[in-house]
Amino acid sequence: MIRLVFLFLLAAGPVAADALVAARTIPARSVIGPEDVLLRDIAVLGGLSDPAMAVGLEARVAIYAGRPIRSADLATPAVVERNQIILLVYQSGGITISTEGRALDRAGPGDRIRVMNLSSRATVTAQIDATGTARVRQ
Repeated sequence: MIRLVFLFLLAAGPVAADALVAARTIPARSVIGPEDVLLRDIAVLGGLSDPAMAVGLEARVAIYAGRPIRSADLATPAVVERNQIILLVYQSGGITISTEGRALDRAGPGDRIRVMNLSSRATVTAQIDATGTARVRQ
C-alpha cells in the first residue's frame, strides 16, 4: 500500500511543457521583440507557452534572463507618458469640447487615468484611446 501511495505522489508532480523564458534581461517598460524570448521545456505554473502572446507587449516589471514570462508580467504598450501634453476631449450628447491636458499617469489604450485640463487646472478622469487622446464621457 505504501508503494502505491509513493508511486501516486511521484506521478502527481509537475509536468514539464514548453514555456517562454527571457533570452536576456528585459527592463521594465520595454517592448518585447521576437529576439527577447525563448521556448524551454520546463514546468512553470502560469507561464506563457506561445511567443505570439508576448511579442509586442510591454514588460510591467524587469524580467531576468532565463526566467519564465507570465501574463501578469506584461501589458499593452503605453501610448501616453506621465506629464505628457495630450488632447483632452469632453463628449456629452451632441456636444464635443477639445482642449489640451497634462497626463498625470502613464497609460495604454483603454486605460483610465487622471488628466489635468491646462485651461482650467481641473483634474478629470479620462479613458485613453489608441491615438493617445483622453476622452471624457458623461
